[in-house]
Amino acid sequence: MILSHDTTGDTTGSGPAVLLLHAGVADSRMWAAQRAPLARSHRVIRCDLRGYGDTPLTSEPFDNAGDVKALLSSLGERPVAIVGASSGGNVALQVASEWPDLVSHLVLVNSALALPATRSLQRFARREDALLDAGDIDGATELNVATWLGPDADDDARELLRTMQRHAFQVQLGAGEDIHQNAGPDIDLEAITAHTLIVSGGQDLDHFRAVANHLAGHVPGAKHTQLGWAGHLPNLERPDEITTLVTDFLAEFPR
Repeated sequence: MILSHDTTGDTTGSGPAVLLLHAGVADSRMWAAQRAPLARSHRVIRCDLRGYGDTPLTSEPFDNAGDVKALLSSLGERPVAIVGASSGGNVALQVASEWPDLVSHLVLVNSALALPATRSLQRFARREDALLDAGDIDGATELNVATWLGPDADDDARELLRTMQRHAFQVQLGAGEDIHQNAGPDIDLEAITAHTLIVSGGQDLDHFRAVANHLAGHVPGAKHTQLGWAGHLPNLERPDEITTLVTDFLAEFPR
């Protein structure tokens, strides 16, 4: 069962539900700056996917989209808005594609998608693998901080990402090979009915800009906002701007 950041149900506020899905280099703490402002008009739900934050990895088979669906069912929420960053955006796409009636709005921040990796992403993956193979978790952590935060991120944002990424490495590497994570549902972009906002960063790797353009061309009615200043995690780089962007989009299409 998927657990939230405090392992008992991290929800706050009242109104239409908004689920925040973290990136693969972070955990639910990445949304700290958005949580309270969004809660003024919404019921805000944060969660840690398995292997991140306070949610351990277990030996039972699982997939993230199925975990998210189970979490929303346990909370009695339907439909919801989902804000997903990077790999969290990919999970959001799986949920919105497989169970379109469950999702009213999608905000995809530099979302991941199974497109061919560009050379820059391949170079990053090779460097990260080499560091982890050598047992250099600190080096791999610093590589991720340098790669995934844009120039506008302050020292606090970098330290938060450093803490979240190092913890994820420790949990996932410590779990060994007895992990059975399934890929989850295939994504059919044409099946998505949610109001969709795609956010891409001009300072992010070119792979994710290509993903954003692909999504904009295939998700029905999607709106694409390109932020020239943004790296991969703009909500950590300019928190207030991203909070306003999300809030305005949700208000544009009231439930």
